[in-house]
Amino acid sequence: MDPAAQRFGTRAVHAGQRPDPTTGAIMTPIFQTSTYVQDAVGSPRGGYDYARVGNPTRDALQANLAALENGRHGAAFSSGLAATEAIIKTVLDAGDHLICGADVYGGVDRMLRYVWVRFGVAFDFVDTTDLDRVRAAIRPETRLIHVETPSNPTMTITDIAGCAGIARAAGAVLSVDNTFATPFLQRPLDEGADIVMHSTTKFLNGHSDMIGGALLTNSDELAEGFRFQQRTTGAVPGPFDCWLVLRGTKTLHLRMPAHCSNARRVVDLLRGHAEVESVRYPGLEDHPQHELAKRQMRDFGSMVSFDLGSEERANRFAASTRLFQLAESLGGVESLVSIPSSMTHASVPEEKKKEIGLGPGLVRLSVGVEDGDDLVDDITQALAALRAGVRMPETGDGGLT
Repeated sequence: MDPAAQRFGTRAVHAGQRPDPTTGAIMTPIFQTSTYVQDAVGSPRGGYDYARVGNPTRDALQANLAALENGRHGAAFSSGLAATEAIIKTVLDAGDHLICGADVYGGVDRMLRYVWVRFGVAFDFVDTTDLDRVRAAIRPETRLIHVETPSNPTMTITDIAGCAGIARAAGAVLSVDNTFATPFLQRPLDEGADIVMHSTTKFLNGHSDMIGGALLTNSDELAEGFRFQQRTTGAVPGPFDCWLVLRGTKTLHLRMPAHCSNARRVVDLLRGHAEVESVRYPGLEDHPQHELAKRQMRDFGSMVSFDLGSEERANRFAASTRLFQLAESLGGVESLVSIPSSMTHASVPEEKKKEIGLGPGLVRLSVGVEDGDDLVDDITQALAALRAGVRMPETGDGGLT
């Protein structure tokens, strides 16, 4: 059967992989080696000479992820931030201009403000939910537009096809961070994006036991640029981390519906609850971009943000949950709670937090695949603790990092 004709679940299990020709092992082996024996000078076996440049386990992962995103090329990196940096290094030169979504992961904000500004890269943070603002931000030297949709942590939705049209007209490249949605729910390349970026740490791996990133594209030129970054700057994942993501993608099509179903249960509880000021979830009909989310997403994901009005109340809620563990990161089978203003987005300037609606009372949930009734019960008792005025422990900081 033509792999291109296979449905998502089949590709998730098989794409980029085949039984090991030496042993017949059904699972892709972990090629735990730093170098490879060559038959003669300049004649490496199978094209492999040094593991930073290439590794069969990594190749399998790259092919698998590319297939899931309907792309032709994949490049794996040691983290999501390393993958993001590889985009900038590949696309931009000193003096070029980047448009970045206003509401992005705090590490990307920090990278632009404190690293790339020193190398002559100009950038503007723009509300990419408003295409007119994106158009107005275009300069003659604009070479890259980078967006997250859904965004972290305020759950805004950007029109991928609309941004792709703006990028093409400007001679720029559009990259989309698809970490929150995963290719099971949304495929930006199909909407006209040039690059899809993932933190493979999250849903693709799904088990909170590795760090990694990936870039997927249909462009031969961009793909060669990403390979150049891999072999030249060296921010590549080890073979065991690649194997862990391959294990994770095999169940992505099974996990994501469970994640989404549990998220809807949680949203139904939070919405209208007396202790909750607002809920941010693209599946809600009153979400500002709900119709757009319906059009470009298969379902609405398992990331939920809601506002409790103050830092003290948010911290108290996080200290009261039992199944939802207080931790950074997201996308694992287990449910997590975080306070973005003090954790994942602590480095974002206060004025920008106010501008994008990231208040100190905002709570972000990564809803896992536990029994939905238990998750609802956990949030119910944590909200009841707020209502009862339960105090936080006198020692410690509630686990904030």
